[in-house]
Amino acid sequence: MPNHEIYVSTDVEADGPIPGPHSMLSFGSAAYLADKTLVATFSANLDTLPGARGHPDTMAWWTTQPAAWAACRSDCEAPEAAMRRYLAWLKALPGKPVFVGYPAGYDFLFVYWYLMRFAGESPFSHSALDIKTFAMAMLKTEYRSVTKRTMPKRWFDRLRHTHVALDDAIEQGALFCNMLGESRR
Repeated sequence: MPNHEIYVSTDVEADGPIPGPHSMLSFGSAAYLADKTLVATFSANLDTLPGARGHPDTMAWWTTQPAAWAACRSDCEAPEAAMRRYLAWLKALPGKPVFVGYPAGYDFLFVYWYLMRFAGESPFSHSALDIKTFAMAMLKTEYRSVTKRTMPKRWFDRLRHTHVALDDAIEQGALFCNMLGESRR
């Protein structure tokens, strides 16, 4: 495997704040080179975990997103099968995978937990790159003041945030690559 990094922008849709008591419903990953070349994508909709339940606050939010809910509840598969396919996909990428998320703390929590539980390993190791933290450093500002609304418009491509996991992974991956390119100039 070449030594260069592949930035795996990943978005998760779940029915609560943590894995175990709640389920990851869907996830999507978009693998980018630093120059914003989209190398490959992966997405899966998952069956819920046995005994898990949706958190009332999260489920109330889902009622405001009927199209995204329908998208993440179609063609569901067992987490074991999906995570084994995902692990094979990650290992086949032409570089070392780096998890990228917005917010990485939430998305990585679910992906890492599911990889370890259902596939037995994580090519990401124990780390994830957070787009918001990267923006804080680039803008030389406080963390809590950074939102997508306060980021420079030049960092964004014309991609919609739909709450469909793969759409959002592609959108956020492009954002990250634009930021990375600017930081290196």
